[in-house]
Amino acid sequence: MSKAEAAAREAPPPSAPDLSEKQRRHLRGLAHELKPIIRLGNAGLTDAVATETARALHDHELIKVKGPGGDREARDALFTDLAQRTASTLVYRIGNVAVLYRPNPTLPRILIPDATA
Repeated sequence: MSKAEAAAREAPPPSAPDLSEKQRRHLRGLAHELKPIIRLGNAGLTDAVATETARALHDHELIKVKGPGGDREARDALFTDLAQRTASTLVYRIGNVAVLYRPNPTLPRILIPDATA
């Protein structure tokens, strides 16, 4: 095992960023025009869906996820679990669509305002 692989295994998983209400408002405005990239089907949250969501967050930083219709509590739990598994922040949820945000650690594309400014 190389040193890089060992460091990657020992490094803690990235944590979801904490956002202020002003930052959430800014991200909501940016997400308004987006179309859902990830669609959750009847199988629910599988490892493949979580992996694809993590890849989409790495590429886009801000994505919309469309969940299945039906029970609101189950859908909320599904979106929360997806955010935890991808180390992202659930910006908001309306109906069966949620917006997730995770900044790219090497090259952030979205600049969000300071929490206090």
